[in-house]
Amino acid sequence: MAEQAKFQKMLEILLMLDCKYGRTIQEISERFDVSPRTVYRYFDTFKQVGFVIENKNGYFKINKDDSSAKDISQLLHFTEEEAFILGKAIHSIEDGSELKDKLAKKLYSLYDFDRVIHAISKKEETDNIFNVIQAIKQQKQVVLKEYKSGHSNNIRDRLVEPIDFTVNYMGIWCYDTEDQSNKIFKTARIKEVVVTDECWQYKPKHHKGITDIFRMQSFEPIAIQLKLSMLAYNLLVEEFPLSEKNIKESDDHKYILTTDVGNFIGVGRFVLGLPGEIEVVYPQAFKDYLNSKISKLSF
Repeated sequence: MAEQAKFQKMLEILLMLDCKYGRTIQEISERFDVSPRTVYRYFDTFKQVGFVIENKNGYFKINKDDSSAKDISQLLHFTEEEAFILGKAIHSIEDGSELKDKLAKKLYSLYDFDRVIHAISKKEETDNIFNVIQAIKQQKQVVLKEYKSGHSNNIRDRLVEPIDFTVNYMGIWCYDTEDQSNKIFKTARIKEVVVTDECWQYKPKHHKGITDIFRMQSFEPIAIQLKLSMLAYNLLVEEFPLSEKNIKESDDHKYILTTDVGNFIGVGRFVLGLPGEIEVVYPQAFKDYLNSKISKLSF
């Protein structure tokens, strides 16, 4: 089998295993026209890169709680938004196109995601990010040396258990062993990351918050619904591509966005920038937030 076709088939099988109830070996074998022995061999490869394949009565699926790589986008270290845009772009290219083949080949060079950080982070932050990646892989505690806290306005070392990164490595979801709570630590505020010999001690307490479609982070998502004009819809999907998955067209030729947000800052900025183009369906708290912002405007 050609390497490119084999790679594509493995990724498709991996996506198929990302499900609630699992898939049987026979189902996978018939779907992708490969032998059961080949399916098991692919499973071994998935395990080698950090996935835990769970078997319940012959039904196989990815165990995201125990896997060091939670999904394909994390394995390649694309953000969800980047993977969404890339997938749409590649699938829009005509089959057999030379450009499509080149894009597929470039995925190979990005497969070792440890090297990707050099291209998207500041030079002085690269070593810190790399150390955090290794600590997450090995489930080790780290010391964030001389962390500059914006809340307490002090500079000191913090002993944490790193869980994952926010968008483009700008922050790290961590469990703070001192405060015994989950927090985001900003990458730019860390002088040095020191990986300790101590393994995670608080894994059951680890909790990673959400990054909403407006790229805001929070541990307490808020459900919202907006009715958008065509103008607002077009601007939203252009500026925040992930929003497209949460939009449905209504009977009156408007567009309904139903999603969770981390806070009202990102979505509020978008709504206030398009007066008359967006109706807030719920919650009332968001309406109150917008009214308070409007009352403070001066001209």
